[in-house]
Order: sequence, then structure tokens, then C-alpha cells
Amino acid sequence: MQGPDAAKFLNLVYSNAWSKLQVGRCRYGLMLKEDGMVFDDGVTSRIDENRYIMTTTTGNAAQVLAHLESYLQTEWPDMQVYLTSVTEQFATMTIAGPNSRALLSELADFDVSTEALAHMGMTTGKVAGVPARVFRISFTGEMSYEINVPARYGLAVWEALMLSGEKYGITPYGTEAMHVLRAEKGFIIVGQETDGSVTPIDLGMDWIVSKKKDFIGRRSLSRPDMLKEDRKQMVGVVTSDPKEVIPEGAHLVESSAGHPPIPTVGYVTSSYWSPNCGHSIALALVKGGRARKGQTLYANLTDRNIACTVTDSVFFDKEGERLHG
Repeated sequence: MQGPDAAKFLNLVYSNAWSKLQVGRCRYGLMLKEDGMVFDDGVTSRIDENRYIMTTTTGNAAQVLAHLESYLQTEWPDMQVYLTSVTEQFATMTIAGPNSRALLSELADFDVSTEALAHMGMTTGKVAGVPARVFRISFTGEMSYEINVPARYGLAVWEALMLSGEKYGITPYGTEAMHVLRAEKGFIIVGQETDGSVTPIDLGMDWIVSKKKDFIGRRSLSRPDMLKEDRKQMVGVVTSDPKEVIPEGAHLVESSAGHPPIPTVGYVTSSYWSPNCGHSIALALVKGGRARKGQTLYANLTDRNIACTVTDSVFFDKEGERLHG
């Protein structure tokens, strides 16, 4: 995204503020539709005065690009903003964990200390001899660095990282491991914790909704229906039997007694065994969920009910010590 009106445009399409983001810094943003419902999220970084690079939910890049182009062409055609998809142009490798800084320092020709590259910062330089953009952002809750290199060099940089990382016990991790790590921190996945009827307030993300500026969807957030206390809200859920993992999609009910049809109060959006916590964890959308913390609910399955307790949605490292290193 580039052009003299890029910051102004970002201010309109994201619910939080963007005009003061400095060059070399990254910011997490939440994008709403006109009805106030969450459409997408991601990290956008300012790489120059009038140039930004935006990341989206992995499977939503094309839809976000179409959404932004639609507004530029129909609502704000006078804005000088130009969008280019570079998804295919870069290979991205994320190194995460307490040894990620040490590993990166061996292969980078730039300073990777916290003073030089703090959390939510980005820089450019060479990694394993290849020109790269490096973003210190994290979806795992661990200290993480996302390394972007031209796609044709992806394999070479990957192999260099794996070779240098052997001494640290490096191992590739897949989406399932990433999902467990992000759920431990209460990080959402758009399309999993959201279903087209969820607002930032429902997700407990009031902090990302600006009270001072206009943005797409702002007016809808003040509608009476959006302010009801019994809206479904994201909460955490832990089972009474710590070894039992609730199936995703399971409906939650208030009583283990009775026969179908039983009124439900919500459903489980994400559910995993957490090695870090030593017990199962789940995220759920529950009617008036935040007021129910400490309450016992039941995951209603076809053959049994699983007792569980409503909790906060952050299960691990609540202070973010691992993230900041």
C-alpha cells in the first residue's frame, strides 16, 4: 500500500488509529464491515513515509484486497492510494521461541537486540546473505521474528535457519501447534472465533476501537442491539476433568439435566490440549459470557455432558514476558 493518502486510508478501514505510526513500526489492526462485524485482522507495517505492507488472515488476502479496492474506487476515488498484491513475491519464515533472537543474530547483518528491534518493530538487512525484511511480531505468544525474502531465495534461507538452529534444538512447527500456542494467549482467528455476527466488543477487544475517529462500521457499533448485555462474548473454558478436550463446535448449556431440545447459551470455537498449561483449554462464544466467569456450564454432546468452567480467555503468560523476551 503506497501513496500520500495511505495513512488516512488505513485510519478509515481499521478500527484503531494509524496516523501516528512511525516508519519501522508495526501495528495490529481490526477491520470491520459496515454492519460493525469483524471482517479481518492482521499486522500492517510502515516501511517508508508513504509505503506500508499489510498482512491479513491467511485465507482472506484476496477478499481484503477486493474490499479495499472497492472503497477506493467507489467511496474515496480521490484518495491517492495504490494497492499491489505481493503475496506471491515473498517467502516468509517465522522463527519463534526463547532462542529465536540468538539464532537470528548469527545470520543477520543488522542489530537484533531489543533496543534496536523491539516487539512490533521491523527492519531491513540481509539474512543468510539474502536481502530481507524482518518483522518482530508474534502470533504464538513467543518471541518471534517473521523473515520475508524474495520467493526464489526461500528454500536457501530456510535451510540456513535449520542448519544454524540445530544447536538450539530447532524444529519446524505446523498450524496445529501454532493454533495451540495462539489459543493459550487468547489470540483470535477470524473465521474461527468470528462468524460474521461478532463485533470487537463481543471479543473483549474494546481497546482496539477508537473513540476519536471515524472508520468503517463505527456507526453500527452504537446500535441498541450491539449494546445488549446478553450478546455472545468470547471467554475461556476449562473442563472439570483437565484431560478431557471438548470437541470444537460443541454447544454449551446451563444444566446437565433434561432432554433435547435444550436451550444453548453458546458454543466452543477453539479447543486443544495445552502442554504449557498441563490441561485442556477452549475458547467459546457465550451469551453474556464475561458476567459468567466462574460459572459451570456443560458441553452437550450426543452421549454425555462435559462439565466446564467459564474463565478468562488468556490461559498462559498473561503478562507477556515470553513475548517481549
